[in-house]
Amino acid sequence: MSVLRGRQFFMHPGPTNIPDRVLRAMDRPASDFMGKDFLEMRFRCADRVRAILKSKEAVVVFYASSGHGAWEAAVANTLSPGDKVLVCQSGYFSENWAIMAKAFGAEVETLTTPDRKAVDPKAVEARLAKDDAREIKAVLVVHNETSTGTKHPVAEIRAAIDRAGHSALFMVDTISSLVSFDFRMDEWKVDVVVGGSQKGLMLPPGMSFTGVSEKAWNASQSARNPRRYWDWRNLVENKRQARFCGTAPIHFFFGLEASLAMIEEEGLENIFIRHRRLADATRACVNAWSAGGGPEVYPVDAAAASDSLTAVLMPKGHNAEDVRRIAEGRFNVALGRGLGALDGRVFRIGHMGDLNEPTMLGALSAVEMALKVAKVPHGKGGLDAAMAVLAA
Repeated sequence: MSVLRGRQFFMHPGPTNIPDRVLRAMDRPASDFMGKDFLEMRFRCADRVRAILKSKEAVVVFYASSGHGAWEAAVANTLSPGDKVLVCQSGYFSENWAIMAKAFGAEVETLTTPDRKAVDPKAVEARLAKDDAREIKAVLVVHNETSTGTKHPVAEIRAAIDRAGHSALFMVDTISSLVSFDFRMDEWKVDVVVGGSQKGLMLPPGMSFTGVSEKAWNASQSARNPRRYWDWRNLVENKRQARFCGTAPIHFFFGLEASLAMIEEEGLENIFIRHRRLADATRACVNAWSAGGGPEVYPVDAAAASDSLTAVLMPKGHNAEDVRRIAEGRFNVALGRGLGALDGRVFRIGHMGDLNEPTMLGALSAVEMALKVAKVPHGKGGLDAAMAVLAA
């Protein structure tokens, strides 16, 4: 069996690379999670996350869970059995959020989005305008659909809700968009933000959070869904998270403090610029490969292509898993797989978090070699196209 030397290029779209500074911050003994110093650090982290959400008033509630736990918290705290919700279907993760809402007794209506397209705000407006009885209690949107590499127009969807004059809560999953490209909770009047640790925040999987507006908090006081672990009413005092249902995820907070320091040192807007450059370079490379019937960027509209990751659609007759297997087995580059209906049809290249230009170019060169070994037709000049973007 061959042994691959050197450090793996981990290019998954989540979890992402964990910086050494974050790892070292978490490398410590257990501590008193009810002690004064730890409580003060938790409050600081919540304030700094609120700033990343671009919110002044949101209540930030953390959980020891994956992002799915924060989804469940959003549903459990704001809805009652029988409530109708409108889910903007955009891929694997929006579909799973819909499944979770159904598990809590919600009546789920799906607004279908055509393949390879972004959610259409006009379709949202048209549906809400027909809801004269105001039966729809919440609109659920995934800001960045990680399974398809597509970003969805949250600001425009908010404007559509307003044009329809609708009172539904607006819930947005930012798990793979936050700290990767722009999100504005207050300006876009988002009522519940769902976030996770393992993407732009550069932590291991296992911590999630919700940002809660005053409107969502008020809804939680009368919601009748069963809840205990996620219950905001038991966790929050005076608009601050005062406790956990059980033990706090101690080491995650030490890692989060280090991650937030790195984010603040680079500057949030500068991080957005870096992610856009890496994304543009990746897409330029894939567009060069697409010549002659080669792999393509999954979203057909360039404006909808994500700055967090690129989903690469394989030509018919070729399996994305072959490319992934070769990239990892021969070249030590790990790529994300296709999920749900896209299993075997796409592979995904992450370009968020702790990455730079040499990492991106090295990964793209390995993917191009894997395409060649797998005998996948592809155009030439992909790396040259990526370098031209990065050198500009």
